[in-house]
Amino acid sequence: MSAGTVLGLGWVVLAAGFSAVALARLMRPRGPGASTHVPVLLLRPMDAPSARELENLAAPIDYAGPLEQVVLSPTRPALPEGVRWAPSEPRTPNRKVGHVLHALDTLPRDGRVVLVVDADVAVTGALVRGLAAPVAAGVALSTAVPTPVEAQGLAGRAVAGLLRRTHHSFRALHVMSAGAQAVCGKALGLGPAALEELPALADHIGEDLELSKRLHARGLGVALCEVPARVPLAAGDWRAARERFTRWMQVLRSHRPGLYPTVPLLFTPTWPLLALALLGGSAPLALGVLGLVAVRSLLSWRLAVLSASGEPGTFQGADWLLGEALLLAAFVSSLVRAPRVTWRGRTYALDSGGRMSLLWVGLKEGRP
Repeated sequence: MSAGTVLGLGWVVLAAGFSAVALARLMRPRGPGASTHVPVLLLRPMDAPSARELENLAAPIDYAGPLEQVVLSPTRPALPEGVRWAPSEPRTPNRKVGHVLHALDTLPRDGRVVLVVDADVAVTGALVRGLAAPVAAGVALSTAVPTPVEAQGLAGRAVAGLLRRTHHSFRALHVMSAGAQAVCGKALGLGPAALEELPALADHIGEDLELSKRLHARGLGVALCEVPARVPLAAGDWRAARERFTRWMQVLRSHRPGLYPTVPLLFTPTWPLLALALLGGSAPLALGVLGLVAVRSLLSWRLAVLSASGEPGTFQGADWLLGEALLLAAFVSSLVRAPRVTWRGRTYALDSGGRMSLLWVGLKEGRP
């Protein structure tokens, strides 16, 4: 048996074991969804909302308790009745954190639970309850799993497959986290301890990663909301999807350099191992890779069941392979990128620890 085959088999065993552990943990019974009627302040930070984001803001939220939804943006978008606008033009490197800090400084909280949800998330009463209940019960931070819906085309299916049916699903990341738990900043419930840490995050590009890390250092945990954060996907191409996740990889490299090599090793091993099995012509390696595909298919099925959203065709058997291909392409792309990212017309330099500094503002934004 060649050295390449031995190394390939070792990689298969490692990746399959990682998947099997995740699958076993995801098979555990889930507790009943939490419920609450506590007063909620729902903050929606944004800069230039898209038409779909405006549709999300116009959707009614069936929450039984007192709820105030506040949009934080430099200019007033077209908002439905009952949604408040608070002008905000942050000067912090992380504009999202700047918007939230401005709201906390200027809006009365009066004991309300603070939720921060991106505008591309379609908020429901169930999501509000799921995020607010753990915070009301004393948890420092709650987070919801971003769940792309209405995927269109190959790129859309790859994005949905990655975030819903692979190890990069935040539901899988949460059960496999060692140390600080995985957090997605698209939908958060902020307890008093998280609010205390927020001002220190204004110069971090991965504010959610840094917040989880700081809370973990204080011995505080993160509650995973059982209700998914549904994100309707706009039509897009493969290049745009790859660029999006390349930014994620660059943030990971800056923020958690120790985890960066695990992307090809544990999160996207299927395609390289398939190629190695085909080129090497080794029967044991081919059987091992088939076993890995079987375990990952079961994991994909379980994640699809957990992320079911009532839309037709929720489970597409091969979409997890598309998702792995997208993340692998993004990882390779990030290897040759300078430590800087461009987001919505602004270019930021990335420093160690996830810190960021503004380098350039494009004319598209029209603001300094």
